Amino acid sequence: MPSWDAMPEWPAQQPGPQAQPDDPYRRDAIVVESNTSPTGWKAGTGFPVPEADDRPPAEATSGNRLFTVMLFFSGLATSIALWVFDTQPGAVNDTASMMLAAGRVSGLVGGYLLFIQLLMMSRVSWLEEWVGSRDLLRWHRWLGTSLLVTVIAHIVTIVYGYALLAQTGVVDQAWSVITTFPEMISATVATGLLVLLSFTSIRWLRTHLPYEFWHLIHLTGYLVLLLGYGHQVATGADLSGRFASYFWPGLGALVIAALVWGRIVEPIWLNARHRFSVAEVVAEGANTFSIYIAAKNLDKLPAQAGQFMRWRFLNGNGWWQSHPFSLSAAPNREWLRLTVTVAGGHTAKLGQLRPGTPIWAEGPFGTFTAQRRTRRRALLIAGGSGIAPIRALLEDMPADTIVIYRASRPDELVFRAELEELAEQRDAWVRYIVGSRTDPGPRRLFTENGMRGLVPDVNRRDVYLCGPPGLVNAAVGTLKQLEVPDSQIHLDPFEF
Repeated sequence: MPSWDAMPEWPAQQPGPQAQPDDPYRRDAIVVESNTSPTGWKAGTGFPVPEADDRPPAEATSGNRLFTVMLFFSGLATSIALWVFDTQPGAVNDTASMMLAAGRVSGLVGGYLLFIQLLMMSRVSWLEEWVGSRDLLRWHRWLGTSLLVTVIAHIVTIVYGYALLAQTGVVDQAWSVITTFPEMISATVATGLLVLLSFTSIRWLRTHLPYEFWHLIHLTGYLVLLLGYGHQVATGADLSGRFASYFWPGLGALVIAALVWGRIVEPIWLNARHRFSVAEVVAEGANTFSIYIAAKNLDKLPAQAGQFMRWRFLNGNGWWQSHPFSLSAAPNREWLRLTVTVAGGHTAKLGQLRPGTPIWAEGPFGTFTAQRRTRRRALLIAGGSGIAPIRALLEDMPADTIVIYRASRPDELVFRAELEELAEQRDAWVRYIVGSRTDPGPRRLFTENGMRGLVPDVNRRDVYLCGPPGLVNAAVGTLKQLEVPDSQIHLDPFEF
């Protein structure tokens, strides 16, 4: 157990004074709109004059992404080619055979996409490091929609093709297929679960569902694999050809190995080595508190500032649910810290955790780290609970970093004393944009002139964004207008 007397003594959070124009070296200010300044902002001065840009030694990921995309489409082409090579010339010669061929091909594509979806849900660390969490999230959403479309196409074309051959109605043939073909009951259940998964993944609906309920439904993806693959093995002749008998079992073995490693082996090893527990709960502001976590061998924890972990607090309320929370301070040898904003019953009860409560953790996850920088300078934009990873990232960022912190009221600003102390230590700059979304200053922030007025060299910086979806979407739109390349925009998604 570390000595908590040795913890850094951060000053108490205070509302802080307005910017003072007579202090040219002040590195923090609440920024308001100005009618006289040519930049459109009135603040304590002091942003550095942009210098010639150079690229730091950052890990390149564009080649990794390209290689991964090529692997994906190679596997997809292989799954279709196995059917092509196993089909006799002239076998597709009328409408019925064409429908059946389309059904078989769409079934193979759907099976392949399901395997890839589960591979991306495996949480193996190498996959996220290789591709990047932002691209994984994009692909996960795109493949989810594509999987549903191909499964529905498979059902429609197969049933219609058999109905043409049997010269019966489509409804009668569908019932006959379900009740007479092997493993069709399980395939029907798998299809229903897949539709449910897709429905609950709609963004509007997801934001209105309890996280625990949504996560439980999402885990039924494994059941879809088991039920659907049993149907493919029982009725899919295209899975038993000369090469198919190697391709499909090999792909299945890869996915299962990744799931076992990412979901079982890595978490067990992590918790056996570190033995996480609650050390202290500290209030930070209105509806916000920090949980300090004690652990063994923290110097061996492969975590970086900006990453998140999944935390399961093993008490009466939390043992059955796991939630993702970002580290709000860079990892050190003594403790970890995560910061929680109350957003429901579970998060409210976390503020009542007792010291010594054991924790089951998974991770770390995310590529929202300083090691992903492609430019020498950085811009960090935070809103709401998004200040947690931004605060941690500031510890790893280079000089001349600019932090923009968006809040509705001054009392919602947390970590203000820490941010200002770090700004002094690291030669950085902090600007608070405070007010409702209809106030002039906040409205101006996400415009081209407003962003350029605060950060003149914005398109020569890496930009890290974390906050509510509205803030992130508005910021990304403004950055696109300012021609900031995608490779310089870093988001903090922890969706899986």
